[in-house]
Amino acid sequence: MLERLNQAMDHIEEHLDEPIDAAELARIALTSEYHFRRMFSALAGMPLSEYIRRRRMTLCGAEVLGGQRTLLDIAVRHGYGSGEAFARAFRAVHGVGPGEARRTGAALVSQPRMSFRLIVEGSSSMRYRVVEKDGFTLVGRGTRVPLVYEGMNPAIVEFVKSIGKETLGRWEEHATGEPGGVVAAVSNHAAEDAEGTELDYFHGVVSDEEVPGASQSLDVEPGTWAVFESSGEFPLAVQYLWRDVYTQWFPSNPFRSRPGPSLSRTRVSEDGTHADAEVWIPVERDAG
Repeated sequence: MLERLNQAMDHIEEHLDEPIDAAELARIALTSEYHFRRMFSALAGMPLSEYIRRRRMTLCGAEVLGGQRTLLDIAVRHGYGSGEAFARAFRAVHGVGPGEARRTGAALVSQPRMSFRLIVEGSSSMRYRVVEKDGFTLVGRGTRVPLVYEGMNPAIVEFVKSIGKETLGRWEEHATGEPGGVVAAVSNHAAEDAEGTELDYFHGVVSDEEVPGASQSLDVEPGTWAVFESSGEFPLAVQYLWRDVYTQWFPSNPFRSRPGPSLSRTRVSEDGTHADAEVWIPVERDAG
């Protein structure tokens, strides 16, 4: 898998002066475009589109400072329809316009070319199982929250507080299916999402009963799920589990992610420092 990913990275480098089709990159990597974007984001620490933009602007920056071509020539060469569009993209990456950069010899940002390799540390193992599951319904309450990649998400904390411990306890009593207990679901998180992007967030239980205080429902379609377990410092252990799934488990297993809500069940210790977590990720067998 990593070899194919690196072939896709070579393709990016060879086509930085023209539009790059993510579907073609996924074809080279022998996987779906959805999974390719998710994999890239997890491995690179940034969305695919952001990496391509930074690499393209790194080359543009060198040409701007080199002074061999006009700014308009550089813009056209790299696929920008106007000098204004080029200037906006250049400033977004480098923090300065191309004209000013050329006049002043300003310090610019350089995005190194990336390649991927698997580092086997052997320091820990991942506990997981693969589950085939019929469709089910989560009942509870939903909201929209900004994406936070590391640390506590204040919007989620406040939302869960607004539901209240007593209500959550009653919900748990009415949980009738797996995953058991109170579950969090994120149903529209894309690999291109930047920090702060608003997500649909749902808190509830799998149940076919009337659940007191549950005013909304979320229907989840049948499919295959990879279920991972983690135990450790809260919330980092849970967030690192998500990272490890994409950087360690997917590259070494014959599955890829598929569209659908990601689910998590987290039980936090009384002092709020430790958590036992279970994460459900929708997957399908990788045709490659």
